[in-house]
This record gives sequence, C-alpha cells and structure tokens, in this order.
Amino acid sequence: MDARNIAALAVTLPSDREIVMTRSFDAPPRLVFDAWTKQEHFKHWFGCRHSKLLACDIDLRVGGAYRFVMAGEDGRVHNMHGVYREIVPPSRLVFTQGYFTEGFVSGEALVTLTFERLDGQTLFTSRILHRSREDRDIHLATGMEKGWAETFDRLDEHLASRDLRAAS
Repeated sequence: MDARNIAALAVTLPSDREIVMTRSFDAPPRLVFDAWTKQEHFKHWFGCRHSKLLACDIDLRVGGAYRFVMAGEDGRVHNMHGVYREIVPPSRLVFTQGYFTEGFVSGEALVTLTFERLDGQTLFTSRILHRSREDRDIHLATGMEKGWAETFDRLDEHLASRDLRAAS
C-alpha cells in the first residue's frame, strides 16, 4: 500500500464483528453521496485501479436492490449485492451487503455509510457489521484494506473531476 493510502484511510475494529473505515474527501457531502448512489458516477470510480466494473445496478429506494459485478486484473469475477434499508441524503446510507466470487461466498453484512461535513470537506465513515467474528476476520483476510484504499483514491479523483461538479 502506498503512503497516500495509508495516510488517507483509517481502518479500525471497534468490536469483534465490525470493521470501520474513515476517510476525508475534499468535496461536500452531497457530491460524495451522489457518487455512491448515482450509477452515472459510481461506474467511474468503484473498484481497484486495474479492475473493470461489468455491471452496476442501483435501485435507490428503501427496499431497492443494488448489484455490482467486477472483473479483477486476474480475470476473476467479483459480485456484490444487497438491499437498501435507509436513505437520508446526503448524510446516511444503510444497506445489506453480500459478496461472492469463485470459491467464496460471504455472509450478509449490514453497512452504514455516513457523510459528515467537516472543515469544508466530507468525513466519510463506512461501518460494516458482520454476523460473526469469523465473517469479519475472513473479510479482513481478503486484503480489503488495500483494495478499499485504492478504490477511495479513485473516488477522490472522480470527486475532483469537473464532470461531477458540473452535474451537481
């Protein structure tokens, strides 16, 4: 992981079932929230730098589903899916999350994203609550910290783009 990622992303384990990631973005909460919830923005940044987003379906309503399919640099296909539980623009998003790829299926987790204005930036927090400590530890062992750091760098680049700021 490069120095920029280490400084930008903080990962903590507040309980035996949780992973919490925080990162600041130089954009207002509305832009960061839109980047997470609008397909036209999400498809430009989600995933590691050398992955390719093959499918991006977002039905942004309570009870609506999302589905993301990515191909990794090694050609392996990764699937994420879930259902939106709570939507409070531009400050909070709660959804379930399942993940599967060749040879691995995760247990369903509950994800809470918050977008807080702080000193002209957005303090973004992702709280992932797993069903068990074992599920949390399996998630950690996947290299998720490096992957999310790279993904958040891509989000940061997208937030700085003129296209996103002009659209909002």
